[in-house]
Amino acid sequence: MAFAAFSSSKPKGFSKPTKSGKVAIALLAPGLAYLGVFFLTPLIALIMVSLQAPDPDGFIGDYVAAFEINNYFVVISDYFPQMMRSFLYALAATILALVISYPLAYFIGVKARPYPLLQKLMLTLVIAPFFISFLLRTLAWKQIFSNESWVVTTLQQLGLLESDQYVVGTPFMVIFGLTYNFIPFMTLPLYTSLERLDTRYLEAGSDLYASPSRVFRKVTIPLSMPGIISGTLLTFIPIAGDYINASGDFLGSSSTAMIGNVIESNYLISNDYPAASALSVLLMGAILILVAGYVKKSGTEDLL
Repeated sequence: MAFAAFSSSKPKGFSKPTKSGKVAIALLAPGLAYLGVFFLTPLIALIMVSLQAPDPDGFIGDYVAAFEINNYFVVISDYFPQMMRSFLYALAATILALVISYPLAYFIGVKARPYPLLQKLMLTLVIAPFFISFLLRTLAWKQIFSNESWVVTTLQQLGLLESDQYVVGTPFMVIFGLTYNFIPFMTLPLYTSLERLDTRYLEAGSDLYASPSRVFRKVTIPLSMPGIISGTLLTFIPIAGDYINASGDFLGSSSTAMIGNVIESNYLISNDYPAASALSVLLMGAILILVAGYVKKSGTEDLL
């Protein structure tokens, strides 16, 4: 009987899945399959291409499978200025977007809360740029600040610009375009966080004789921190890989090229696929490290 009882007992950790567990697995399967096909597979292919070597028996631009880890050191050495420029531009544009978006989101989410129609109108204006092509919006700013535009000629007449100075093709114009194009990605998460803000906390701070600036620093900002973190991530990540605004065909020039422009050039013009792939992998790795450190430093590890 003891042997029968022992043989009929089930080892711990090997219990059969419950019905709810099977349902959960069935619901997760399509998402996992999607990630495997459209994320994991291209990522592995990208890493494999980044390790390729030139074909000694082929033509220029022919590559064979290899483990050429030196490709990564070569692209770091050749394109380090563009990599640093990308992150500096992304940081500057993200900070500007936060400074501009926070008062706007605060007004929509808190001050306009008693006026639903005004709130909806303001939200519509925030997302309205999405109704127009990204390229068309960027080209419009190029036309507005072109060398022959009234804006530039007026600045030259006022002495704010020299007669041979222009705006398009400068770091200022690239950062301006990046900030403008990605402001909605900052404003919407901030609005979502501030719209849920309980204004009674703000009133309590005032009742305790705290100044408005102190209430803002000690109450409003901490309570809206999830929106700040989400907004900065949603803004910084795509800006770091952007290649439209810094392109010479739009708002930038050869001296403002970002890492996205270098990747595009290597893929489409030079046909140096291993270098372009290595740069792409390095960009993803650098962004992942920066984001992980930023989230950990801000105390919101649950976002990872």
